[in-house]
Amino acid sequence: MMDALVVINDTTLRDGEQMAGVAFTRDERLAIASALSDAGVPELEVGIPAMGLEEQEEIRAIVELGLTARPIVWCRMRDDDLAGAIACGVSMVNLSVSVSDQQITHKLGRDRAWVLAEIDRMVRKARDAGLEVAVGGEDSSRADPDFLLRVIEVAERAGARRFRFADTLGILDPFSTRDVFLRLRRSTAMELEIHAHDDLGLATANSLAAVKGGATHVNTTVNGLGERAGNAPLEEMVVALPRLQGRPTGVEARDLKSISALVAGASGRPVPVNKSIVGEGIFTHESGIHVHGLLRDPANYQAIDPHDLGRQHRMVLGKHSGMASVLWAYGELGLAISETQARAVLARLRVFAATAKRSPKTEDLMDLYRETRQAADRAPAGVPLAN
Repeated sequence: MMDALVVINDTTLRDGEQMAGVAFTRDERLAIASALSDAGVPELEVGIPAMGLEEQEEIRAIVELGLTARPIVWCRMRDDDLAGAIACGVSMVNLSVSVSDQQITHKLGRDRAWVLAEIDRMVRKARDAGLEVAVGGEDSSRADPDFLLRVIEVAERAGARRFRFADTLGILDPFSTRDVFLRLRRSTAMELEIHAHDDLGLATANSLAAVKGGATHVNTTVNGLGERAGNAPLEEMVVALPRLQGRPTGVEARDLKSISALVAGASGRPVPVNKSIVGEGIFTHESGIHVHGLLRDPANYQAIDPHDLGRQHRMVLGKHSGMASVLWAYGELGLAISETQARAVLARLRVFAATAKRSPKTEDLMDLYRETRQAADRAPAGVPLAN
């Protein structure tokens, strides 16, 4: 159904923290988990119990918060990993195993029969322990398609509720992703989740395509954190799904900017000013053509209403500004200037922008106003100032 909810499973606290050099403190993890839950994110992948007792303690601390969001942990298809998950007190586990021949042979040193047997054994063991189970297919995008169907069949029969298709190396494109999920959807009634990496800059596009093909769940990270080039950004999926596909996520878009800032600070990875949805400059306009159009009607250059994200348009002056921008900017300061003076401001403004490498602040605009006002006073009557 076109209006069916797409479930966001955010893995900022697991895959996001796996980005090289990123490490959250306990307090930061609790704050991030709380912020995501408060915003309406329904599932959080909160850690890897096999990392040790400290990790398990932090996972238990998140569980004990009693959040609305459901905490999930990531485990290998191993008995000791599962024991660690059970000790954390979570109600759901992602049991991950390689499903491509490349990784089965050269990473695990096993064969396909072993993978299928372990999936059957471990899923049943986790279910017997009272856990809901998602089976994570590592390197699914390089797996033999027929073997992937066999993996899903075994997982479903053993009692798993979900299969996570992991594009571990970020090699898919949206067209092949949609085709893959159409095939998976025809083969199973299980929940299907896409875990997309951004190595080719296609994680968001691939995740959208997966939903088109039948995915019910999307794995995300705040600001696109994650291994190598990262994962599908939470903020992009939350805004794109309802706008492009009419599929709500239940996540409050107005909270995305503050969550982004929280994670940026905790991760030490600043958000680029032009980052979609949460970047500081995405509703900032300098180009004369755009500012003129926005002043006439915001719909002229507005794809997303900034108010939907708790933001607003901001117009600044710079090298590409035009007369309308200058007249508007000084009008906002309560100063009426003539077109002659505005042309003089523009000429000086372009020099300022090239040398200062920033937009002028209020004091800079006042300096430009005084300079051009003095020049206007000295100019002979009827002689325009230099352009």
